Amino acid sequence: MRFPSSPRAVVTGGGSGLGREFCLALADRGARVLVADIRRERADETAGLVRARGATAEAIQTDVTEPAQVEALARQVDALWGGTDILINNAGVGAGGNVGEFSLEDWAWVVRINQWGVIHGCHVFVPRMKAQRSGFILNVASAAGLASLPEMAAYNVTKAAVIALTETLHTELQPFGIHATALCPTFFPTNLMDSFRSATPRQRKFAETMFKHARATAAEIAAEGLAGLERNDLYVIPQADGKKLWRMKRLSPRLYFKGVLETYRRSLQPKP
Repeated sequence: MRFPSSPRAVVTGGGSGLGREFCLALADRGARVLVADIRRERADETAGLVRARGATAEAIQTDVTEPAQVEALARQVDALWGGTDILINNAGVGAGGNVGEFSLEDWAWVVRINQWGVIHGCHVFVPRMKAQRSGFILNVASAAGLASLPEMAAYNVTKAAVIALTETLHTELQPFGIHATALCPTFFPTNLMDSFRSATPRQRKFAETMFKHARATAAEIAAEGLAGLERNDLYVIPQADGKKLWRMKRLSPRLYFKGVLETYRRSLQPKP
């Protein structure tokens, strides 16, 4: 099912990075975009860029960890355009650290944003979409939620939860004419490092290196995500490395994790 003409779209974390690219890609499709971000100035900037492309946009400050603010976001789009056709739960943060070393405070921070933020978005918008018997929900997860690589437990857990939620909704909502898709990219240049938390400097340095050398752009990831959502794909894994990891794990979990372990052990060896 294709997006409706001039769709009404909500993008969380839309003030920068991948969220901004979603907003711009939607603008090119003639969407009306409500840009939500925890920083109002960034949301305003994105809304201005959307308008510069000839589309309609409004901005709103939203902390997705607060259910009342997500409810206010939904009421705002209802008041502006009478409903929501496309919801993109994009707001998220990055993290790295070993279990037992990554602090419980940081665990709670990652879970509140990456997991509860998506739960809040679905909880608030799904009943509205069911009432209108149509809608598209794109939950931005990560290949990390599929690959379960070492020293990323908190991030892996939250993204795996987003995937599980999307898998449930993919079936649960289709009788109501609603599509739900999980976007699972690997590394690509974004602003995720701005808020990245880690247990050690080594983990932060590794993440910075992976982001720096990634080939895909945020604009390409956004385009792949929207195309997959429109096709009603359950998973969108846009990069070749993510597809390879997912196939290997599905074909032989035992061999997959044996390979992960061997690679991890080599990474822990002192450099000559």
